[in-house]
Amino acid sequence: MTAAGTATSPAGLRFGYGTNGFANHRLDDALAVIADLGYAGVALTLDHDHLDPFAPGLTVRVDAVARRLAELGLGLVIETGARFLLDPWQKHAPTLLHDDPTRRIEFLRRAVAIGADLGAEAVSFWAGVRPDTVTPAVAWDRLVAGCATVVEAAEAVGVTLGFEPEPGMLVEDIADWRRLHAALGAPVRLGITLDIGHCRCLEPRPVPDCVRDVAAHLVNVQIDDMRRGVHEHLEFGTGEIDFPPVLAALREIGYRGLVGVELPRHSHAAPTVAAHSLDFLRAAAAPQALCSASTGAPPGVRYPDDDRRVE
Repeated sequence: MTAAGTATSPAGLRFGYGTNGFANHRLDDALAVIADLGYAGVALTLDHDHLDPFAPGLTVRVDAVARRLAELGLGLVIETGARFLLDPWQKHAPTLLHDDPTRRIEFLRRAVAIGADLGAEAVSFWAGVRPDTVTPAVAWDRLVAGCATVVEAAEAVGVTLGFEPEPGMLVEDIADWRRLHAALGAPVRLGITLDIGHCRCLEPRPVPDCVRDVAAHLVNVQIDDMRRGVHEHLEFGTGEIDFPPVLAALREIGYRGLVGVELPRHSHAAPTVAAHSLDFLRAAAAPQALCSASTGAPPGVRYPDDDRRVE
């Protein structure tokens, strides 16, 4: 069997798929389908229906997942974007920006520990949406303090963190990530998670240029299609992104991490969507694929269904 997570496309990229797009599957079944389709890895969202970081018997379950990943030859990144894991009433609450971020910090510490036990390539997290009752200055101070705690935990066990800029959140673009990275003293263990769709949604530069811009800090890639100014994760070929130049840029910078498909609202057809996605990416990564860069400046970002975080 191929060593965990080493399967590559003909173009040398390692494609993965996110378990938040397999919400209706048992975790073991989701991992098996993802591996059987030919993916090199998985982006595992810690959640109540897959690997619950607060469930009894966590150590036993983590050990079982580690064995399953090894059996299937899957690489791994840990994602922390579960919607109602911490509060059954409020999506994503509390974040690091809330008055009491204790449960979020504990969750991220557990994610780091699980990442260490599973040999994750990265543990990804984000800032959260600023509560209306919290001023921007206070929210920023809280974010820096919370991130410092998470970075300390990651450094203690040798885990790499990928901080994701997210449309509508306090850190929503690459410039915001750079400001946070600098405020934390540029820790080596804190890289960037780059969502390709988000680049098309709101970054002022073409998507391939965004990839090149963060090359020195890129530790995790999420990939999906998207339209300018609309934060909605779309199946490949239904948005506006020209993917061959994006994948070429990833090869150009020597990126070796997972390129994980991020389609969190497609669980109703997960195996079919995952199969089509891998076919699309392999074709887009082929040397003969035509390349043309996406250009244009984004208008204000629109959030479908009046939701500031589609995932």
